[in-house]
Amino acid sequence: MLRLIKNRQIVEDSWVLLKQVDSEKMQELSANDLIIPLQSWLQWQQEGQQMNRSGQTAVWLDSHELPALLGDSLRYLDMIALNFPVFKDGRPFSSARELRQNLNFKGDIRAVGDVLRDQLFYMQRCGFTEFAMREDQNLEHALSAFEDFHEGYQSSVDRPLPLFRRRV
Repeated sequence: MLRLIKNRQIVEDSWVLLKQVDSEKMQELSANDLIIPLQSWLQWQQEGQQMNRSGQTAVWLDSHELPALLGDSLRYLDMIALNFPVFKDGRPFSSARELRQNLNFKGDIRAVGDVLRDQLFYMQRCGFTEFAMREDQNLEHALSAFEDFHEGYQSSVDRPLPLFRRRV
């Protein structure tokens, strides 16, 4: 079983991320907690299909896919994974903020893909709670990233007031 960082702790990952979905694979993994692509989720919603599964289902969005595409189904999801295809693609930062601030999503937001230690502090500020690090990253070392900075100047999901408004 893989490990990841959740709420600043290293935990075992119970979820299986599927990059492509077919009904045979879904049947095989019906008891597992699955993270499926947005397009598969939307197709099931459109066709009105029931996912006869005992495990939980979450959705992952690629960096070009907007959270608003989830529509009303957002309230049924416990977790959304946002994919960083490459380190320099920062669109999932905006998607996380949109989920928290505009769409009022309360569940977990997981960073997947090319996730590096240097991003963790900023991801947390945008609303991420889970971090599935790239394979070559050391999780114990990555935990220290949350302590790299003690103050942020700008407003964020975790501190809505900018620094100048917090100072008395």
